[in-house]
Amino acid sequence: MSVVTGAVDRHRARRPVQAVRDSLVVAQRNLIRMKRIPEVVVFAVIQPVMFVILFSYVFGGAIPVPGEKGAGGPLVYRNYLMAGIFAQTVTFATAGAGAGIADDMHKGLIDRFRSLPMARGAVLTGRTIADLVQTALTVMVLAVVAVLVGWRIHDGVPRMFAAFGLLLLLGYAFSWVGALIGLTVRTPEAATSGGLIWLFPLTFVSNAFVPTSGMPPFLRAVADWNPFSATVQACRQLYGNPQGIVSHAWPMRHPVWASLMWSVVIILVFRGLSVRKYRTATA
Repeated sequence: MSVVTGAVDRHRARRPVQAVRDSLVVAQRNLIRMKRIPEVVVFAVIQPVMFVILFSYVFGGAIPVPGEKGAGGPLVYRNYLMAGIFAQTVTFATAGAGAGIADDMHKGLIDRFRSLPMARGAVLTGRTIADLVQTALTVMVLAVVAVLVGWRIHDGVPRMFAAFGLLLLLGYAFSWVGALIGLTVRTPEAATSGGLIWLFPLTFVSNAFVPTSGMPPFLRAVADWNPFSATVQACRQLYGNPQGIVSHAWPMRHPVWASLMWSVVIILVFRGLSVRKYRTATA
């Protein structure tokens, strides 16, 4: 009896190690795939760069940032804008994550993985890790472009890295939303459309591109409690960039903590839902 119990205990102890190993193998597989299809990474970089250029030079002189010195200056707006563009970039990567999982489902790859002795969440975890790596590379390129158009940090390198950490955590959290969408729909095209439908109101009903002080009261309350807004405000605070008139809502007064809490809650909820859906999903 003691021998059997000991074997069971050793098997349970190996489970976390096996889950990590399986997840890394799947992540490696997806990273190799990205390397062999570089246009996916290239297009992922081009879109946010276009947003930076368009918003900086087309709208930069027309959108004032209330409460800031030189509120109507384009350089002030560019520094205000960049946290929103960074957050939008990591969030929009969700659509690609969902489409990738839907494509694997459509080709029957998920069914093959489920037939193997793998940890149940390894396939999804590996996919989200690979997407996180791609998102990090995109943000690095975007940061270089931002510096070229006039964006600067003012509160030191450690706080800058903390801000980028919050951005990547938010991107990783929303990639689990994309995973659930990818497992739910039937085709990659539907996953892309479904992934973008909820992203547009999430990103635009926020403080990313315009100050919320000019919004109607109800819409401003929605924007202030938006998890996307919390990360944007946290990044502005950590970068030392213009913040405009800060709302009295708790997430806007404590954006770093609010961003962390929102991201952790989203990961816990949607990872659980995604793993449960993974067990029964069919192409």
